[in-house]
Formats: sequence, structure tokens, C-alpha cells
Amino acid sequence: MKMRLFCGLAVFAVTLTACGGNANPTATTQQQPPTATMKPLDKIDPAAAKSEGQLNLIAWEGYVDDSWVKTFTANTGCQVHAQYAGSSDQMVSLMANGGGGQWDMVSASGDADLRLIYSGDVRPMNEKLIPDYQYFQTYFKNPGYNTISGIHYGISLQWGPNVLLYNTKKFKIAPTSWSAVYDPANKGLVTAYDYPITIADAALYLSKSQPKLGIKDPYELTKAQFDATVQLLTQQRQLINKYWPDASTEISMFQNGDAQIGAAWPYQTIQLLAASAPVADTIPSEGVTGWGDTWMLATKAPHPNCAYLWTAYVSTPHVQALQALFFGETPVNTKACGEMEAQSAGSCRQYHANETDASYFNTIKFWKTPITTCDDGSQNCIPYDQWVSAWTTIKG
Repeated sequence: MKMRLFCGLAVFAVTLTACGGNANPTATTQQQPPTATMKPLDKIDPAAAKSEGQLNLIAWEGYVDDSWVKTFTANTGCQVHAQYAGSSDQMVSLMANGGGGQWDMVSASGDADLRLIYSGDVRPMNEKLIPDYQYFQTYFKNPGYNTISGIHYGISLQWGPNVLLYNTKKFKIAPTSWSAVYDPANKGLVTAYDYPITIADAALYLSKSQPKLGIKDPYELTKAQFDATVQLLTQQRQLINKYWPDASTEISMFQNGDAQIGAAWPYQTIQLLAASAPVADTIPSEGVTGWGDTWMLATKAPHPNCAYLWTAYVSTPHVQALQALFFGETPVNTKACGEMEAQSAGSCRQYHANETDASYFNTIKFWKTPITTCDDGSQNCIPYDQWVSAWTTIKG
């Protein structure tokens, strides 16, 4: 089970031009990363891959599952070795110095991508070497968190929204707004993700409930906007029964009654429903934040041909479907729908795996590293290291 915990590791404070708006599937022009001029492979050499013989990955737990790894190794000769990470911060730490000549790839989430890119720890990748790239949902071909000035620093893999999960017995009328998790009437019933990026959830809510604050992007906050968001979360702290650091903790909280409402991933909903728990989830009127994972190539990757073969393999419909259904994620490859339906009828629509409506993606603000430079070029936005400090204070 994937855990996106905050482990208190050192944070890379980036002070560069911010990503473009969430609705735009193509990244805006930004300051060039250190590895921007590195030429990616122009072809994959299967013979060279067999000579390399292995692939060393940093991944979320379960992203390198035997159900698809064994076939990959049999077909390519690349033996896969995985180091599972417990947080995005741990991934950033392990990938220091371009992977140190040890690691080939990392399955980074959007809150880590810019840190990896601008620290020079990952290098450009050639999307033309990934045959199934042409079938990716439009947004995930060039998302702003892994593509800069048209250069791909990784290939998108899976994604998901951070939905509002609630107990249907307690909330007989489905909540339609995030206001429910800030409502004093729900004191002791609320849970929230124990991670600094949760600040973006509150900022997104304030962007709709207090439009005078002028919040356009929940990851690009001026001091006044940031202070208002921190104040809201400090008030919410009195309502929180317990923060959840990983999916299994939140699942247990809903099962034993310690939580009745709070942000979650679809994975939690699926597991709780499978256990016959009285729960449902929804995308509130304000929209949601979300995460998108990317396989990124280490700058000093010792096995680049195996790395590209792996990326191409996990982008295929069958493997995309296997991983999606196992984790409750959504594949970026639209061709995975047929595979998903064969394994679990109705799952393609349930996970929005065949989504083509841009308005749906406009409801999701995907994670990206908060940085100092705002989208308008001003230096007024609060960087990630201050989010970390604020989150520690909020929790008390």
C-alpha cells in the first residue's frame, strides 16, 4: 500500500518560475533546469538492456509487484530491484546526486517532481520511445509538474483525486462542500491527511468560500493568502480526532468509528466498501486536489535501456490496468479501459479512466511543489519549506 508520509527530511527550497494553471495540459515556459540540455536516448537498445541486466527503482510500495515484474524480466533480461519509500521527501533524499549512480528511476508524485527536476537529479526523457504515450489522457501527456518548456522529465503513470470520504449513516444527506470538515458541529468526527501538502486542500476551499483572498492556485499562495489558510487549519485542529499518515490508518479509523468524514484517496473508499463499511465519497463543489505519479529517470542512471523498457512496459494497457485496480488509481493510458473492464466490470467509468472532458480535470488541482516565484513572475509565493514549518505548528 502506497504511503505518502512526511518523514521530516530536509526540504529542497526551489525559487523558480512556477508551473502553469492546472487546466492547461502543456507546461508553461519556465527557468531551465540544470539537466535541460542533456540529450535523451534516441532509441532503446534491447541488446544493451540485456547487457545492463538490471534495473534499480525507488518506488511507492507495491509499484513493483511480481504480477507484472516477472513478465518484464523474462522479456528483457532486466532484473528489477526496488527500494520502497515511505514519502515523497524520502524519495527526494534517495535520489540526491542524480541517483548517486545507483538508482535508475523513481515513481515520484507531483509534490516531489519539481524538487527533483530543479536539483538536477533527474534528466529529460524521450516520450517518443514510449509507444503507448499516444494513448495517454491529454492532461497527462504534458502536465506542468513533470514537463517544463516542452521537455519531459519523466513519463506519467497513474493518478487520483483526493476525495471527501464520509460515513453514510452519520451523514444521511451527502455533503456537497468541504465546509463539512471545518464545521464545529462535526468536532471529533473529522480526519485529515498528515502531510504539509494538505494546506493546499484548505487553500482550495478558501479560493471558493472567500474569493476576496484572490487565491487562483492552491500551491501559489502569497503571505496573506497563506496566513488565512493556516488560520483555517489551526481552527480545524480542534475538530480533528486524529490525522492519518497512511491509508491503512484512515481505513481503521472509519471502521472503528474514530472518524466519520475527511479527505481520502479512492483506495480507502474501495477497501472500506469491500469490508461492507457504510461509506461513500464525493468531489465537493469546490473541487479537489489530486496526485499524479511519474516514472523519472535519474541523471546518473546506470541502466538507461532497462529503464526505458520498463517505462514502456508499465505504460501498456494490461499493466496499467493491473496497477490501477490493485491500488484504486486511475491509469493514464485510455486503452487500459478494456483491460479494467475485463477484470472488474464498471471500473473504467468508476475511475474516470476514459475521461476526455477537460471540465472534469478542471475540478482537480494536481499536487506540485510550492515555490517562491508565482505564476505571474513575482517573488511573493510561500515556498515548500515554510509549508512544512506551518504544518508542524498547526498540528501543535
